[in-house]
Amino acid sequence: MLERHELEAFLTLAEELHFGRSAERLHVSTARVSQIIAKLERRVGVPLFNRTSRRVELSPVGRRLYEETRPAWSRITDAFERAVDAGRGLTGLLRVAFTGPAAGQLLVGATRVFRDRHPDCDARIKEAHLPEVLPWLRSGEVDIALTCHPIHEEGIVMGPVLVREARMLAVPTGHPFARRATVSVEDLARVTVLQIPETLPESLREDRAPRRTPSGRPIALGPSAMTFNETLTLVGAGEGVFTVGAHTRRYFARPDVVYVPFEDAASVDWGLVWPADGATARIRAFSEAALDLAQAPASNA
Repeated sequence: MLERHELEAFLTLAEELHFGRSAERLHVSTARVSQIIAKLERRVGVPLFNRTSRRVELSPVGRRLYEETRPAWSRITDAFERAVDAGRGLTGLLRVAFTGPAAGQLLVGATRVFRDRHPDCDARIKEAHLPEVLPWLRSGEVDIALTCHPIHEEGIVMGPVLVREARMLAVPTGHPFARRATVSVEDLARVTVLQIPETLPESLREDRAPRRTPSGRPIALGPSAMTFNETLTLVGAGEGVFTVGAHTRRYFARPDVVYVPFEDAASVDWGLVWPADGATARIRAFSEAALDLAQAPASNA
């Protein structure tokens, strides 16, 4: 049976993928986090994390454990918070940002659920370009945002993944890849990959424009763009290619760009992020509403 401090340490490290940031969130030492994780791994019998000198990643067993325990833990902690909120009332305004039309649709649904559960609270939504998300959160312009993961940034909490979608490669219509049914991650060594701005977290930049393929072959990196439409315009102009989520094919159909599925790439993930020092009852309640909506069975109607 997991002790509470063990579960909290595991879940925090699974989200931060950094021992130092995890220790800060848990208000313990880095050595203490390392000791707890090592003890858990001895009990499980296999590594929960793969560690190198440069990065920490969930192992397959660790990822499965995270995916199976995080929703339950969130429900336990949120149930307690709801009991507290019932005693003092949950009121006020929540300002929520989103990036992209698909995230906007999910956010509208989550807002409806949130308002139904907490009629004394209101939520207002606004669209943000990806480079605006963290500045808005830090300045207090918005309280929480629905955007792409992973965002490993000091002082920012990355909530559970709400949506996972297939990864695709945006290429110019005249590119040889445009005539293929699928591409491989190794194919990125043969093209120039456009980047997202340097002001964004390195975790997200590496996700969208890796420097090497899984086999270690170098990838040529091209220019960056401030907006998604600008990025697609650069793709159409032949300046490079760009990895996107499958929803892009529906919401951003263009005559100069073709979207080709990857046959072997990890998914593109989406979820909520918020400031670590701004985790109010409203934030927790909204996160729960969004997670419940995302996990609800699709209607057959």
